[in-house]
Amino acid sequence: MKNSKFVIQPHFRLQEWVAEEKGYFKDEGLDYIFQETIKSTDGKAHASGDKSGAMQTFEKGRTSDVSCACHWTVDVAATKGHGKLYSEVYSVSPAGIFVPADSRIKTPADLAGVPISVGYQSGSHYSTIQSLEPYMPADKINLSFVEGMLYNRMDLLLDGKVPAAALFSGPYYMAEQLGFRKIIDTTFVINTMLNGDPDMEDVTKFFRAIRRAQRDIDLRPDLYLHYYKNEFPEKYHAIMDTRRWGPGERVVFETYTKEIFEDTLKWIADRGIFADKGMGAGNYESSIARVD
Repeated sequence: MKNSKFVIQPHFRLQEWVAEEKGYFKDEGLDYIFQETIKSTDGKAHASGDKSGAMQTFEKGRTSDVSCACHWTVDVAATKGHGKLYSEVYSVSPAGIFVPADSRIKTPADLAGVPISVGYQSGSHYSTIQSLEPYMPADKINLSFVEGMLYNRMDLLLDGKVPAAALFSGPYYMAEQLGFRKIIDTTFVINTMLNGDPDMEDVTKFFRAIRRAQRDIDLRPDLYLHYYKNEFPEKYHAIMDTRRWGPGERVVFETYTKEIFEDTLKWIADRGIFADKGMGAGNYESSIARVD
């Protein structure tokens, strides 16, 4: 039975926290549950030793009505019927490949053959390939999927256990604050997936609230950077200086078009990322949520 309340789950960004704290969801008349699942006092929720990433969470089923992931994974998941792509909006997340300050790696070309910690079939996976292709052949891009979850691979980088890691959101700014060097920018697009069968009026209310929060962040990011601590394991809080950090992911209220969708699926297929014929059978029309 469908939950009568709209389920909201933050996703490594500031907008949901700002909208919740400032009452924007309530202003829209949204009857909702704010379901925080990312924060962990011991960080165990972020550790993984297998090939498990964003695609696998869609396959298992997500619990929130609206969730996000890189556009590559959302597009494929939607063609496989794991939810509906909400095409009225997308977002852009700063990301990059970081190395220790004393690393011999100075340029993107120096990353040839170097294991780069990424999340399997997640934004860091695709964006690392995309950013490094101009510098080296595909067989020299060495992706390491072991221990690939976002905070855990940040741990590995900070502890000197991996030579390079692809990071975004708060971990991106944490590495930057601590003096790790960004070798190349890997900024990527994030899409929205609707799970189950949420009321489209509720979805509209949700995004009106998010739009207000985005405006607030644009105008005064300094007032809201502290919300990053809501998603970091507490063991990091003492060393986090979020005043130095950036606003992170920015929600863009433009259409994610059929052309972009098809180009993205072709890019994935050309690189064999779902080599086991794991691409879904759906097309743009069958994969997007209908907005009346």
